[in-house]
Amino acid sequence: MRSNFETLARWTVWANDRIYDACAQLSPDDYFLERPCAFGSIHNTLNHLLATDRIWLGRISGEGHNIPSLDHIVCQDFESLRAERIAEDEKLVRIISRVPLSDFGEDLGYISMNGRPQRLPRQLILSHLFLHHAHHRGQIHALFSQTPVVPPALDITYFPLG
Repeated sequence: MRSNFETLARWTVWANDRIYDACAQLSPDDYFLERPCAFGSIHNTLNHLLATDRIWLGRISGEGHNIPSLDHIVCQDFESLRAERIAEDEKLVRIISRVPLSDFGEDLGYISMNGRPQRLPRQLILSHLFLHHAHHRGQIHALFSQTPVVPPALDITYFPLG
């Protein structure tokens, strides 16, 4: 069980790195441009992923988080956001590798963003974390079609497992 989630964590780091490399090729106008998408721009969608990782990793680790909303802008500029993403990805890999094997079959209690106590199976939460990333990276991937930058291949089948 853990090895599957560790692989998904490493894939997430790899895919995030590829997305950020592609974003680095965009002009600031293309990168920050308001677009018809869930969070309004490529930058804001990347911020959403960072914010939600901080929320979920804070819950999983028991450290908590200070993110007030799902659309919270953690960083205003690309360079800071990329640096924070790298640090959060390192934290993701570290936290997943430290989840005790016995905890994978247990529920995790947490307080939702609307203040309500929740309880879900830890396996479901971890699956959601990685599916959520793939979902929003897919949105960013589609937004690249509105720019001159070719989106990178992100499927796990391209990820070097070895």
